[in-house]
Amino acid sequence: MFISIHANSVAETRVRGTETFTLGLHRSQENLEVAKKENAVILLEEDYTTNYQGFDPRETESYIMFENLQSEYQSQSIELASLIQSAFTKNIGLVNRGVKQAGLLVLRQTSMPSVLVEIGFISNPSERTFISSEAGRDKISESIFQAFSNY
Repeated sequence: MFISIHANSVAETRVRGTETFTLGLHRSQENLEVAKKENAVILLEEDYTTNYQGFDPRETESYIMFENLQSEYQSQSIELASLIQSAFTKNIGLVNRGVKQAGLLVLRQTSMPSVLVEIGFISNPSERTFISSEAGRDKISESIFQAFSNY
């Protein structure tokens, strides 16, 4: 599992809340191409069909498997993101800006359930104070951990 934690910022100081991102659908094909390229290296190994139990990244069946893996990670990522957003709302009362999908670089080449968590807006004075405080960081990290545990 991959959890990337960020603080958001915009020009408008009234904007507030948390949001959690997963890899957007439009980037799934790119992830599939990366997986194919990464797995092609096994073709250089002697007796790769035995070492990898008949797996051949050149076969159509392998591509179907990659697509299924990508889809599985996407649904798992969305589930984790939803749990994180719910924990923030329930435990801290932060504004829930929702679960969103985007082609964020940090998520693009992962091969596991992955989320990018925006814990609040440092451009908002009250959220900046909360995020900067030890108590705020503790509450945020406890909420993320609770979501991870529930996942």
